[in-house]
Amino acid sequence: MPQSMPVLTELTPELNAFIDEWKDKPGNLIMILHKVQEVYRYIPRDVALTVSKKIDVPLAKIYGVMTFYHYFKLVEPGKHIISVCMGTACYLKGGEDLLKELERLLGVGVNATSEDRMFSVQAVRCVGCCGLAPALTIDGEVYGCVPTSKVAEILQKYKV
Repeated sequence: MPQSMPVLTELTPELNAFIDEWKDKPGNLIMILHKVQEVYRYIPRDVALTVSKKIDVPLAKIYGVMTFYHYFKLVEPGKHIISVCMGTACYLKGGEDLLKELERLLGVGVNATSEDRMFSVQAVRCVGCCGLAPALTIDGEVYGCVPTSKVAEILQKYKV
């Protein structure tokens, strides 16, 4: 049975212009992938394939970079990104308990997205708020000194 040809995705004019600007510069692949993720919130496979063709870099190399760096997301994240700090201070003061409470409330663990696609949960090394341990962020908003008993209340603000 013949294999179907992969479909290339039409990129936005802004993304096309950015790729054209970076196409021949050193470090171009990481910069281009950052821009793709900025546009789509993750790097869809069909877009990675289009980028591969546009900059003449094998798709395997692109996936090698995407999977090496934790920053790049291969799956569309939820509407809200929850980052739980697991730096030393936060870990010692209950960061792991926050992750367990989020798993209980959302039904998903670390590096997963809730079934309703509202929340993605990730553990991060440090959010720079050691004096507010344990801390978490939702869409960049910092919540410090968070007891597990307040997690449901915090999440409620984002369920609208």
